[in-house]
Amino acid sequence: MKREIIVNSSMVETRVAVLEDGQLVELMIGDVKKEGFAGNIYKGRVLKILPGMQAAFVDVGLDKDAFFFVRDIYEDLEEYERVLTAGEEEFEGEARVVPPLSSKRAPRGGQPSIEELLREGQEVLVQVAREPLGTKGARITSHITLPGRYLVYMPTEQHIGISRKIENEGERVRLRRIVQELIAGTEGVIVRTAGMGKKRDEIAADLEFLQSLWRKIKIRAETLTPPALVQKDLDLVFRIFRDLFTREVTRLVVDREAEYERCLEFVESLFPDLRSHLFLYTEEESIFRSFGVEREVEKALRPKVWLKSGGYIVIEETEALVSIDVNTGRHVGKHDFEETVFKTNREATREISHQVRLRDLGGIIIIDFIDMARQDHRDRVLAELKEHLKPDRSPTNVALLSELGLVEMTRKRVKQGLMRSLSVSCPSCGGTGLLRAIPSLAHQILREAEWRMVKRKPGHLKIRAHPEAVNWLRAEEAEVIEALQQKFGSEISLALEEGWPVEKYQVSEG
Repeated sequence: MKREIIVNSSMVETRVAVLEDGQLVELMIGDVKKEGFAGNIYKGRVLKILPGMQAAFVDVGLDKDAFFFVRDIYEDLEEYERVLTAGEEEFEGEARVVPPLSSKRAPRGGQPSIEELLREGQEVLVQVAREPLGTKGARITSHITLPGRYLVYMPTEQHIGISRKIENEGERVRLRRIVQELIAGTEGVIVRTAGMGKKRDEIAADLEFLQSLWRKIKIRAETLTPPALVQKDLDLVFRIFRDLFTREVTRLVVDREAEYERCLEFVESLFPDLRSHLFLYTEEESIFRSFGVEREVEKALRPKVWLKSGGYIVIEETEALVSIDVNTGRHVGKHDFEETVFKTNREATREISHQVRLRDLGGIIIIDFIDMARQDHRDRVLAELKEHLKPDRSPTNVALLSELGLVEMTRKRVKQGLMRSLSVSCPSCGGTGLLRAIPSLAHQILREAEWRMVKRKPGHLKIRAHPEAVNWLRAEEAEVIEALQQKFGSEISLALEEGWPVEKYQVSEG
């Protein structure tokens, strides 16, 4: 698989596209004026504890109060690794958690309540695990993680983990042995996929850097008064170097010379063996257009995605979940309807996994495949969906395919998806995708006009509305308007408002 990273840098924002065999699979956007919050470490103050929800709100200095649940303070590492930020990989290992905010241990058979771990007004050191989404503030955790090139350092946990993507058992044993020799008993380390095959001194150097960084964070936190930012995560381009730029990347192309020089300095100091993979783009056409990224981004903002066979999928995002519907569309097959359905569903699994990564869909995702009668077909479709999702850096969990063709899956949500990042709700329809029919709108206008005539008996009513509504009233409701004027002795005038949304209107007196 040919993997490329394309960097489009400008004065307003930096965009990074990840291509696999020429197809856009990930798009990350960093606003120069407003960087994201995920990964940042803050010194905050507990504002309110909610015992009924086992949650607390914390002031960390953002526009909206951050929040965390009791499991974000005290929980077993298996769940912790699955939910929280740790390089967006899946890990396995044995662990014993050291509660960072309290010396109390969980009672036998359970965990402490949030009232035992926190009190209002308490100062806490926390890390943003998920960006603010919609009306919700940032999700935070007291489990601090510091991602490095080869390791994720966890200063408050006793834990050793190895990325599940390192499948060779001999290599897993070697890496675990190295880490066990390097860390103390009160800290934890997870070896990232990039650590596979690395020598002991390379891993030790990465760990030493992260330990030094943690010491500086603690010293700085002690001097600050909450709410305060203690440590800001790396900017977008440097996070790409840390998390994605490996030997598997055939080239990393940057379109601005200043950004290229910055990247070159970074590569030569830390990854000199990858120097030949870095390139400066010098063509006249914009880099994203040249690589076909702009076209793919436009497609990703549409709800309908066509499949090569003629079928299609429809993706709808709501506050609580994402629904994906699979349809045969123009694909009618040749002989067997069941085979037609099976082929469409199989093709959809590849496209769904692609769109989930590209649009950065998160939370609960419900996939409505076309009903399949045969159990072996359902098993095959589910297996292929899981296989296509493997390259995804965000952990996913896929449930069984039901007899109705429904699959429920979850995907870790850290930041807003592509749709919410690049678009806003339509001011006319409010995000529903539907507008009120003109006849219905005209009837509503006339009802309001009649009500005013009955109650207030004005000498004149002026109706201002969108041209479509006004033209309909003149063409289709002229007799009703004339009848109202005759019955109540009032004059009705119509005025066009070109710039108004279709559904907006105003009925005024005088």
